[in-house]
Amino acid sequence: MPVRIRLDDLLWERRMTLTELAERVGITLANLSILKTGKAKAIRFSTLEAICRELECQPGDLIAFDPMPEQERTTC
Repeated sequence: MPVRIRLDDLLWERRMTLTELAERVGITLANLSILKTGKAKAIRFSTLEAICRELECQPGDLIAFDPMPEQERTTC
C-alpha cells in the first residue's frame, strides 16, 4: 500500500508507548493498533489532530506516501 503510517517511528522517537498515546488521545488501544499496523481504512480528522497534538508533529510526519509498492522495494 503506498500510504504508510509512521506511528511506530514517532512513538519510538518520543519514547512513548502505544498505551500512553491511547490514554492521552482518548482512543482505544485496539483502534490505535489498527492504525499503527496500517490496517485502518480511514482516520477521522479529530483523531489525526489529537495524535499530532500529543506527538507534537504534523500530519505529514505521521502519514507518508510511497508510490513504489513494497514488493518492488525489496527486489531492487
